Amino acid sequence: MTRDIIAPSTTLCLQCPLRELEIFRHRSRADVSYIQAFKAGEEYAGPGATLLHENEPNTRLFTVLSGWLFRYRTLEGSHRRQIINYGLPGDFMGLQATLDDPMGHGIEALTNVTVCYFEQDRLWELFADHPQLSFDMTWLAAQQERSFEEQLLTLGQRTGFERVAYLLWHLFDRARDVGLAVDNVIELPVRQQHLADTLGLSLVHTNKTLQKIRELGAIDIRERCLYVLNEAHLRELGRVDSSFSQRRPLL
Repeated sequence: MTRDIIAPSTTLCLQCPLRELEIFRHRSRADVSYIQAFKAGEEYAGPGATLLHENEPNTRLFTVLSGWLFRYRTLEGSHRRQIINYGLPGDFMGLQATLDDPMGHGIEALTNVTVCYFEQDRLWELFADHPQLSFDMTWLAAQQERSFEEQLLTLGQRTGFERVAYLLWHLFDRARDVGLAVDNVIELPVRQQHLADTLGLSLVHTNKTLQKIRELGAIDIRERCLYVLNEAHLRELGRVDSSFSQRRPLL
């Protein structure tokens, strides 16, 4: 597992490839220049590396530039882990804890990851000098709260079968939004244990459910790739409400 600081920043914000994607709102050149000045650097993490540790102080916020990661909490006194959500390119992370308090969760890399990081102690400067960007940060926090509502619905009301189908579609849709899908196929670094830890299911139950969804012709998973063979059917199986999709700010 590797985790190295790359200094100074190697990707100029004005040349960021994510800004060309339709899912992200257009920003003025002045806004992007301000983000560049606010950016402290970039960091690389290899698969399995921990970017943020549970119950430790955190001085950074970051935007995922490339790769997949996940946010999790561990039940105290045990090795049982609840995966809260997944981070893909363009996601802004690290603001989920109360400022100046230890992080209540950890963040781990699923793949090689590069993040653009910002020093948390400059947040007051951002809020004072650039209200539009501070509003966007608040908007992102509100959207994450909305996604937690969907996660709560999944864990509380969807059946085990529906949970798996919903999560597969959710990961596929998010990857597609940021240009990671080709002909309804995405590389899927999420293993069955990750799915189980996200959905509160046993590994055996998760495996059997994946097999059944395959048999119904909605998906296939092979060579670490997810093939969505019938998206409409997958959405139906997972009771998906995709009305939340909309363009979002990129910091």
